[in-house]
Amino acid sequence: MREILRSKIHRAWVTDANPDYIGSILIDEDLMDKVDLWDFEKVLVCDITNGNRFETYAIAGERGSGVIAVQGAAARLSAAGNCVIIMSFEVTDERPDPQMILVDRDNRFVEYLEGAKHGQQVF
Repeated sequence: MREILRSKIHRAWVTDANPDYIGSILIDEDLMDKVDLWDFEKVLVCDITNGNRFETYAIAGERGSGVIAVQGAAARLSAAGNCVIIMSFEVTDERPDPQMILVDRDNRFVEYLEGAKHGQQVF
């Protein structure tokens, strides 16, 4: 069994960071659907802006809103306006076929990242 990448939202932009909410990351439900991410699924968040990495769980935000809101203690590791990568993993003995997407500055779907499997640089 291996732990492999199952889904990735690449270069999303944090719209809010609030330590006073119960911990999680709120993600536009349209983006969650694109990468087959479930409510309450554990995710690894890598903050490109400051280099912090943290685990939390995903919660579906309003569909079409573009929301990427870091909440609870993790909000101290990111900030509104930061660029992040959100990933989920799976333990399996099958070869992966991860769902990876690129979003724009408003967190709208741009494209699937099939080429990323080969180390292609994406901005």
